[in-house]
Amino acid sequence: MATILSDADASSETSSPAIEVPEVVIDRLPQYVRTLTHLLEEGVEVTNSQQLGEQLQVTPAQIRKDLSYFGRFGKQGRGYRVRHLLTELKQILGLDSEWNVAVIGVGRLGNAILNYPGFNPDGFHLVAAFDNNPRNVGQEVGGIVVQPMSDLAETVTSRNITIAIVAVPSPATQSVVDLLVECGVRAILNYAPINAQVPAGVRVRSIDPVLALQSMTYYLNFPEAPVNGLRPAG
Repeated sequence: MATILSDADASSETSSPAIEVPEVVIDRLPQYVRTLTHLLEEGVEVTNSQQLGEQLQVTPAQIRKDLSYFGRFGKQGRGYRVRHLLTELKQILGLDSEWNVAVIGVGRLGNAILNYPGFNPDGFHLVAAFDNNPRNVGQEVGGIVVQPMSDLAETVTSRNITIAIVAVPSPATQSVVDLLVECGVRAILNYAPINAQVPAGVRVRSIDPVLALQSMTYYLNFPEAPVNGLRPAG
């Protein structure tokens, strides 16, 4: 993780934060990047925590606190330079690099992922796909020829694959994750509704739409509950 320098110290030098950054803060950083990108596309050169908070439905104080983990941004009363802040956040998230990604499992979900066009503009390149079903192996999906699982280790090395997206049935998930770890993959996006176990140094992010819906129904059940520190208007 990099340290962000103030506008007055506009330098490309980076280092690790002195304190541990909460995961919820890291989860918000991509939202900041997306919002800043939109602002830049609209010709906005300077913004502030109030404007960002309105865009993201987060309090200005929370935004300032999030950013403070990585150093100082801008100057009080003068806001943030959009392009500078965007560049620094991309560097912190590693979005100034290119990342090769493999998809494991080419069923309906895997097909949808391989055909999704939104990865490449953000530096994520789907370069390989794997399946253990002979009917899928050899088929071309999204411009990628599906390979057998037996090719995984060699392809991970030869294609410099650092991230894997796992879209296999739940019973197969842990064994697939174990195999990816053995092959040296250290970042895994898991679509199965189970919590895969991994050793230290490997990051797994699980996406479960049902869990997301269940958390949303809390706010339907308690409509006056604050969200991100903000209470509903009205």
